[in-house]
Amino acid sequence: MPNWLQIILTVLIGLTMLVGLFGLLVPIFPGLVVMWLAALGYGIMAGFNTAGIVLFVLITLLAIGGSLIDNVLMAAGGRMGGAAWVTIIVALVAGIGGTILLPPFGGIIAAPLSILLLEYLRLKDLKKAWRALTGLTLGWGLSFAARFALGALIFVLWIIWLWKG
Repeated sequence: MPNWLQIILTVLIGLTMLVGLFGLLVPIFPGLVVMWLAALGYGIMAGFNTAGIVLFVLITLLAIGGSLIDNVLMAAGGRMGGAAWVTIIVALVAGIGGTILLPPFGGIIAAPLSILLLEYLRLKDLKKAWRALTGLTLGWGLSFAARFALGALIFVLWIIWLWKG
């Protein structure tokens, strides 16, 4: 591959990494997946030497961990707020469905609204339903912070890979 083409592709991969990182600001954007795919593309382009393999494995583990921690922290926040597991599962499904039916904000509206409505119907107490919604929102905020930190770490690992390459 000509050197100029490799430089252009590396810049595009770096921009894709940044899109993935800052895409994490949008709750429904799969930023960690975008970053992982960019790292995979870089590995295919540059080759997987020993350092590349180690760094790609770390990037993969961080991306998987970030995806799991997102759901765990949101569910934990909802539970700490008093929401029933069924309500949390329905909110997750409503969030996914809302995202598909009314992108990009349908899921952002559907998940919290379903928590509030279902908990109100279950408990007949608006304060307790609001507490469940607040718990979910706190979990959502913590999951964003965790995903963004992991995304920043993925970006740093890619820069190290680029430098070591």
